Order: sequence, then C-alpha cells, then structure tokens
Amino acid sequence: MAVGWPAVLREGAVRLRPLRRRDQNRWLTLRADNADWLEPWDATSPVPVTGPRPTFGQFVRTLSSQARSGQALPFAVDLDEELVGQLTVSSITYGSLRSASIGYWVSRHVAGLGITPTAVALATDHCFEVLGLHRIEVNIRPENGPSLRVVEKLGLRDEGLRERYLHIQGRWADHRTFAVTAEELPDGLLGRWRRRQLDETSL
Repeated sequence: MAVGWPAVLREGAVRLRPLRRRDQNRWLTLRADNADWLEPWDATSPVPVTGPRPTFGQFVRTLSSQARSGQALPFAVDLDEELVGQLTVSSITYGSLRSASIGYWVSRHVAGLGITPTAVALATDHCFEVLGLHRIEVNIRPENGPSLRVVEKLGLRDEGLRERYLHIQGRWADHRTFAVTAEELPDGLLGRWRRRQLDETSL
C-alpha cells in the first residue's frame, strides 16, 4: 500500500474515508440530485470519448489503483456517517516538488455548513504530516462562488489566474490557483480553521 493510504480522518461529525463500491447507490443519487449544482464545474475530456461510460465499480477501481500506486487519495466525505460528497487529492508528486492538488464536491443540502473546509483541512494536514508533502493547491473557476468561499475560510493564498487551465463542459476554462505550504501551518490547517471558527462565533 502507498504511504498514508488507506486512511480515515475525522473532525467532529465530518469523516474522510476511502470511497467504496458499496457507496454506489448513495453516490449516484447525490450526483443526480445535484446535477445543476455540480456539472457546471465538472472536468471534461477535450478528446471525444467513444464507447460506454465507466460503471461506478470501474470508477472506484480506477481510483483505488491510483491510491495504491501513490498517485491519489480518493476520499468519500461523510457527515454523521452518511455520504455527502467526495474529496480527491490528485497529482501527488514527490522529489524536489512534493506537491498535490485537492478537488472536492458536496451536496447542495449541506453546503455552507463548514463541511468542505473541514474536509480540505483534514486532507491537507494528512498530506503534510503523513505523506511528507510540502505544498497543496486548489484550482477553482473564478465564477464558482461556493468553492471560492471554502479557500477564503481556510486562508489559502491566492496565486493568481491560470488561463485556459482545465477543460470544463466542452471548453478550456480559466482557474484561480490557491495554495498553502507546510511552513505556513505550524499548527496545521485544521488548527487554523478551528481558530477561525472560534473567532467567528465570538464576534
């Protein structure tokens, strides 16, 4: 198994765990119910894809293979033991870079409750403390307000615009890059997020 995988990470009612084939019904229902909420931000292939779409089982097997080889960490996001979204650490690179990217989605019915910032903080600290990575980045469409609020809450550094960065819904789309390095987080990103939540409640 790869370093740091499989892993189960918790903070309060939020849990990150490996995505499993048994998640199929719940995952498909969430994606269908949230199609208008999620699909505008979904990556697409610039090359026409022929043949049937992968089954959910094939999707999970591909992610699990990437996890075993150390390329990705495909987490299910649970709230009170129920699947509400997904977070994937991808593009894991070691050597002189030691970096990775985090992407995520959650169901609209739990958006704004602090679940996604908590999940990103848990995954980031795991990458720094267990995998020994140095830098984590999140790339977000400039129009994606809810996702921008996640990195704002966590205090990630805005590194500017990447033009035509990813293929989204049939075209190359600009993204803003937000990042953080291990040196910026002596108490971890979860520690920073906890302090920010306390500051908000004390206002």
